Amino acid sequence: MILTIASKDFKAFFNSPLAWVLLCFIQLIESFNFLKHLDEFLQLQPQFIQMTNPPGATVWVAVPALTTTAALFLFVVPLLAMRLIAEERAHHTLCLLTSAPIRLTDIVLGKFLALIGFLLIALALVALMPLSLFANTPLDYPFLACLLLGLALLAAAFSALCLYASSLTKTPIIAAISSLGGLFLLLLFGDHLSERPNPDSLGWLSNLIQVFSPVKNFEVLHQGLLDSYAVVCLLLLTIFFLILTIRTLESQRLKG
Repeated sequence: MILTIASKDFKAFFNSPLAWVLLCFIQLIESFNFLKHLDEFLQLQPQFIQMTNPPGATVWVAVPALTTTAALFLFVVPLLAMRLIAEERAHHTLCLLTSAPIRLTDIVLGKFLALIGFLLIALALVALMPLSLFANTPLDYPFLACLLLGLALLAAAFSALCLYASSLTKTPIIAAISSLGGLFLLLLFGDHLSERPNPDSLGWLSNLIQVFSPVKNFEVLHQGLLDSYAVVCLLLLTIFFLILTIRTLESQRLKG
């Protein structure tokens, strides 16, 4: 049943002009960014030859191009997720869905997988740009794999939060604004921790802030370090908001 719901919502994305516009927007921004850094890399080749350990195409071209995707997800994910639950409530189809013999967990996970599937397609298209250099340019594939994993986990955390925001209202625009506000609030968590002279002095609060700071955890993976703690924090954040969404729908169903 999860896959059935996921397939339905996934197809609905491609029937929406907004999804196509956002997909084209991501590709346009990323293409410009990729070509810009590639041109700079080629122009600096004479200087790199004189260096003992010159930066490669992975650090100079691939990493900046892929990192921009994280910033784009801040705005793209709320716009994609705002309709998943809020619009169904506005059209009175959510009542039919929740009254059917389907677990609320299946409904939430199905919509979550549909959103993640769309974002992974966008991420794959972006990843093809630096990978297109493999024929003539050596690339650090473990570094790229770690960075792509971080982006995928970041997209999952953003999607879970935005799905939760969509479950709180029946107006998609309000859901999008709430999602955007929630994402920026998580950014402030990371800034607050990084500005402390000794974050470890906060004890358990430091660990809690790290869990609720997806961008801070992504920065670790962005450096090419496969940190299991950062991965677990991003997964816990995703699971936390998925559980909140399920509990919210259960509460709303009981209230009628």
